[in-house]
Amino acid sequence: MSKQGFPRHVRLLSAEDYKKVFAQPVRSSDRYFTVLARYDRQQELARLGLAVAKKHVRRAVDRNRIKRLLRESFRRHQQYLKGYDLVVLVKPGIHKADNLTLFSSLEKHWKRLNQAVPSD
Repeated sequence: MSKQGFPRHVRLLSAEDYKKVFAQPVRSSDRYFTVLARYDRQQELARLGLAVAKKHVRRAVDRNRIKRLLRESFRRHQQYLKGYDLVVLVKPGIHKADNLTLFSSLEKHWKRLNQAVPSD
């Protein structure tokens, strides 16, 4: 598969994967997103899980747009996030923000996490 996709091996797939991240996360939060992350030195890839609640984003078209943005931003930055399992939660009102604002917000989260990588 090309590097342009979102293949299964870079996704959090099981409830167990999500539970591990929720257990003791490193948090990064702003007006639009809360990013929960868990670092594993043994892991060679970053993996992403999404939680775009219908409660916060009513219309399916808006939820899908946000998920596409999240996946694209993650794809562009995943080489800097190696070893992280990430869960991205959205906040109410996110559907009103434009794409550029959301990309900028996510880039700040990725940079914060990259700086928070534990040293050897």
